Amino acid sequence: MSPKLQSWFSDYKAFHQTRGNEACHFVAVPTIVFSVLAMAGKVPIDASHGLYLAELVIAASFVFYVFLDVRLAILMLVLSVGLDALGRFTPLGVAFGLFVGAWILQFVGHYVFEARSPAFFRNLTHLLVGPLWVLARATGQV
Repeated sequence: MSPKLQSWFSDYKAFHQTRGNEACHFVAVPTIVFSVLAMAGKVPIDASHGLYLAELVIAASFVFYVFLDVRLAILMLVLSVGLDALGRFTPLGVAFGLFVGAWILQFVGHYVFEARSPAFFRNLTHLLVGPLWVLARATGQV
């Protein structure tokens, strides 16, 4: 793991110390990623070529992740493409409901279990770091 990624993860971890908050994040973060891709998959950029906003979101996040850790970036890319494909079959209302519910769960984690505001309140980049951190934790890399 690169020193830059370790630094991001250390900062992120400081906001996620309790088991309850971590458990909320292990459910909510993947659900948010899925719902964002499902909703963005409904926004055409160039529909005649099959390009939707979801692909741009995936590409932009992949570029960010590659600078942090190539192996995790590739794994996140594969997962994101799969979530994007699944999201194409998810009605917009369902995706929006999942998005709202997952954010409520995130705030429950922070304010009920952690008693601390989310990391992204201080630095919006944590909105991208969070999914990578959950993936790294799930694969035993953190």
